[in-house]
Amino acid sequence: RAVGEGSPGGSGRRVFSPAGEFREFSRRQLRDMERLFRQYDAGKDGFIDLMELKLMMEKLGAPQTHLGLKNMIKEVDEDLDSKLSFREFLLIFRKAAAGELQEDSGLHALARLSEIDVSTEGVKGAKNFFEAKAQAINEASRFEEEIKAEQEEKKKQAEELKQRKAAFKELQSTFTQ
Repeated sequence: RAVGEGSPGGSGRRVFSPAGEFREFSRRQLRDMERLFRQYDAGKDGFIDLMELKLMMEKLGAPQTHLGLKNMIKEVDEDLDSKLSFREFLLIFRKAAAGELQEDSGLHALARLSEIDVSTEGVKGAKNFFEAKAQAINEASRFEEEIKAEQEEKKKQAEELKQRKAAFKELQSTFTQ
């Protein structure tokens, strides 16, 4: 279950899949956004409320007025609960990449200052059927490449750890003789 979505009691809400719904972002970008979301979700309830958003904007160097913060939430608050779920948080970055945020809005500042560069991927909009088909193929292979790269990185880290342990044991044996 993703951050801030679904319910433990199974009350009928569908589980939110960021990679499925926000395909314009790479897996790495989604992880970075989730990390940022969790960092500022001080209550660890899966939501960023008004005070948490206030703190976030202050730490990012773009403090907002109380009204400005309320307007930021209102712009992406689909369920009208006056707080941001992870899905609504991702909508900020989707709108930023699509150029749908006003330059002087708090959400634009949040997207710009959060160190997650959505403009590198951008929001992909196919102009015609053939472009859409090619895009789907490329997207699938891009995710496969990212997964392979992550697996290779994990293997490399495991091998380095193994080598460090062996070197330590060798060094340790010189002292225990």
